[in-house]
Amino acid sequence: MMVSMTDDRAPWLTTDQVDTWVRFLAVLELLPGALDGDLRRSSGLTHFEYQVLAMLSEADDRTLRMTWLAQRSNATLPRLSHVVTRLEARGHVERFPCAQDGRATNARLTDAGLAALAAAAPTHVRLVRELVVDALTPTQYRHLDEISTVLLAQLDPDGKMSRPVPA
Repeated sequence: MMVSMTDDRAPWLTTDQVDTWVRFLAVLELLPGALDGDLRRSSGLTHFEYQVLAMLSEADDRTLRMTWLAQRSNATLPRLSHVVTRLEARGHVERFPCAQDGRATNARLTDAGLAALAAAAPTHVRLVRELVVDALTPTQYRHLDEISTVLLAQLDPDGKMSRPVPA
């Protein structure tokens, strides 16, 4: 069944709204690939692996529960476990049982993982600056922050993706 653009059941977008939406979708599609491709070439890490290492680097004792890492990275536990297995094979992360909860598993950033993150960070930050930060005026960047905050409130009302690293 074809839906009519005059269907009263759906509040259709205006032409300007469609144009903005299409550009926004293009950014959502292109930016992750650009960041991932650059990290793979420069450091052998995927963007997701980099994020996992970065989150661990910010935690006390460079250690977090796998469930927290999965929640914060919007990954399923199986996906995160697969990625952590790859990072473990490279000596970047180690897993061990959580002392406070025997059912949980912790992940810890190793010295080698911290070194890999430190080696990858300058190139990654350079690209983030080039593609996003420096492409915008300071006012536009503040607007991006405001817009992101509003959208995150809709998409992540519990703040799972934006909570500080647990102490």
